[in-house]
Amino acid sequence: MGKIPDEAQKVFEGVLFDVYQWEQEMFDGSVETFEMLKRQDTAEVLVIKDRNILLQEQEQPSKPPFLSFPGGRIEKGEDPLDGAKREVLEETGYESDEWELFHEVQPTPKLKWSIFVYIARDVTWKQEMQLDAGERIELRWVTLDELLDLVDSGELNRIEQDLRMQLIRAKYHGPSREALEKKLF
Repeated sequence: MGKIPDEAQKVFEGVLFDVYQWEQEMFDGSVETFEMLKRQDTAEVLVIKDRNILLQEQEQPSKPPFLSFPGGRIEKGEDPLDGAKREVLEETGYESDEWELFHEVQPTPKLKWSIFVYIARDVTWKQEMQLDAGERIELRWVTLDELLDLVDSGELNRIEQDLRMQLIRAKYHGPSREALEKKLF
């Protein structure tokens, strides 16, 4: 998924998305133009301290307030883990020496974009938040039970979808919950 052919040409460069096009021969010998979008990869981080998970109550211009995990865009040329660490520090003021990749997904085949979901355990507070001009963030610690309720109710819906499904499964399936607790804590 998300593979742009070597022969593709960038036909548009935007702030968030670039558009690539290429010609492809069909089975009947005709030629069609295909295209794909590309964007910077992103990170979502489950920040954990004392068996609690950190959420953000976030506002951005022209969007209603929403709940999310800390995270954001990984800069061009930046290692995904370094980008996740930077985003957590900027958005929360916390840092950790114990990071683990929970999983990486490419959510759609027509877009070259990976979402890296990390776990940052035993975080410590280091500095004041350094928010972008378009961010207002309030931090909110929740228990695992509260997190599962927020995801199941749809109140926490700005979340990578595979992670969302794992959390909902953990709410209703004992063995899935045990495996999640072991992974997180």
